Amino acid sequence: MKGLPGYVEGKGRIFSLDARAKIIWAAALSVVSLHSGVLFLSFASLLSLAIAGFARVSPRRLSQAFRPALPFIAIIFLLHALTVTHARSSVFGLGNVRIAAEGALEGGLLAWRFALLLLAGFLLAMTTRPASLTSGMERLLRPVKLVGISSQDLALMVSLALRFIPVLQEEMETLVEAQMARGASFGTGGVAGRVRALSSLALPLSFAVFRRCDQLVEAMHARAYDGGPRTDLRELALTRGDWVVIITAVLAVVGSFLV
Repeated sequence: MKGLPGYVEGKGRIFSLDARAKIIWAAALSVVSLHSGVLFLSFASLLSLAIAGFARVSPRRLSQAFRPALPFIAIIFLLHALTVTHARSSVFGLGNVRIAAEGALEGGLLAWRFALLLLAGFLLAMTTRPASLTSGMERLLRPVKLVGISSQDLALMVSLALRFIPVLQEEMETLVEAQMARGASFGTGGVAGRVRALSSLALPLSFAVFRRCDQLVEAMHARAYDGGPRTDLRELALTRGDWVVIITAVLAVVGSFLV
């Protein structure tokens, strides 16, 4: 599970906020990061870093959470930086690979948006208990009952999907170590060789995930889970501070569309 965000036990106003307020804040930050300009992106980035500081989330913890996503961020930057070739501004590059200044700026802006999107999710996961996060999602999704969908089942599916991410990474690491112990090599042969080596793990990884799913179903049945309405150990209640966070998040979204 290393390198993936998880709840960090802590004290303070950030941790005591209602899960619904933090989910709405994270969603608002995601909307702002996807379409706003540099001004709002800068403000949202500084605010997110300040929240991480107030929650006492260490830079080392954040860097560990971002590490698995760094290749994707680099790919996003390169794809946009290399596709802009008709720009009028100065072009720099190495050999036959040339990058226009507009392409570099566009790629950097998109990579910035993606990193801020990830930061919002990381802070939400690090400052909210998994049980509270599930309860908050269930309450926010209650309007879907109007179309015949159970909000509790939907929130449970989202929660299980999030928890299966570290399980998937753990199974992948176990398979790689087992194959390396049998003489397989995942660090040689160039990019094509590495891709072929990793693709050979698709089938055993699928079997491992299905096995974990069967174990989860058996555990839920053993605990008498059969769907339907459920109660929570800790009932959520919005306070004045939670409403301030919600109103601020809504105003930030509206302002990002107007500015």
